[in-house]
Amino acid sequence: MVNDVALYGRLIGALLALLLMAQGALTQADDIDYLSFATEDEANTTEIFRRASPAVVYVTNTALRRSLFSLDVREIPRGSGTGFVWSEQGLIVTNYHVVAGAHRLTVTLADRSEHTADIIGVAPEKDLAVLRIANPPDNLSTLPLGDSSELTVGRKVLAIGNPFGLDTTLTTGIVSALGREIQAPGNRKIRGVIQTDAAINPGNSGGPLLNSLGQLIGVNTAIYSPSGASAGIGFAIPVNTVKEVVPQLIAYGRILRPMIGVELASDRWIRRNRIKGLPVVHVFPGLPAAEAGMTGAWRNARGDIVLGDIITSIEGREIRSHDDYFSAIEKHQPGDVVEVTTLLGEKRKRYKVRLIESQ
Repeated sequence: MVNDVALYGRLIGALLALLLMAQGALTQADDIDYLSFATEDEANTTEIFRRASPAVVYVTNTALRRSLFSLDVREIPRGSGTGFVWSEQGLIVTNYHVVAGAHRLTVTLADRSEHTADIIGVAPEKDLAVLRIANPPDNLSTLPLGDSSELTVGRKVLAIGNPFGLDTTLTTGIVSALGREIQAPGNRKIRGVIQTDAAINPGNSGGPLLNSLGQLIGVNTAIYSPSGASAGIGFAIPVNTVKEVVPQLIAYGRILRPMIGVELASDRWIRRNRIKGLPVVHVFPGLPAAEAGMTGAWRNARGDIVLGDIITSIEGREIRSHDDYFSAIEKHQPGDVVEVTTLLGEKRKRYKVRLIESQ
């Protein structure tokens, strides 16, 4: 009721201003706060865009191709996308698929200045990448980070990006669903993804998804559409995942995950042989799996491959693929002891394995 009264007041004020202008008592040169005539939601949207858009950048990816006729090697546009400034030192966050296969990357800032960028870290399994631009200008704008665990379905969200090369485009919508799964480059699943109906089109990839406070709550990464354009179903990597991954990419160039020291059979081989679990091909001496007593595959006297331990669960979580395995391992830290359940021949085995940091 209070909001309705406030809205009616603004409408009456706007009509009165127009009437005075028509009568010549008020001109466009007069100092009119037109924003006061907007709804609270419109004013919020306008203010968020004003504060956030300077931090959004345009990423252009060019690749080398050899001409079929002259055999000359030349640069050609490979694609483009969006990114946003992570730090004032010139670090840019975008999607991995935006920069994959690039020979040269160019970042265009909000002031239209173009800067060559280098990749300093990638995480294909999370579809995230971090770039560094050369000679960053002073006073780069950054985005405040939100908390994606506080999101609920129905919350307002805003997406800023460069769809189809149309720079700094704003779309709005709501959180349509939470906890979705999408396929990342490298056949890994990204879990806990945000679904939104804010229009996301090709070129929006890598751009920020913001809440009504102007905080970053996700990185736009994909759309679900038969036509390739927005169909009201877009996906964003939650900011809590981004906050875990980006510092590792900056420090190490990749994600550091715990390991137990085994080589595993490929998913294709597992599917072809209809094995329910993840066979251990080789156990590396001196590492936790070997110290726990796990066994890899071996050949018998006739040259046949005999399977050793087949991992079926980690800490009670079923394992059927590499994605299951890495998702289970990534929930823990180096030094944690996890229970790995395997099938060795006809026997069910349980090993206590201490995780170590990957090299």
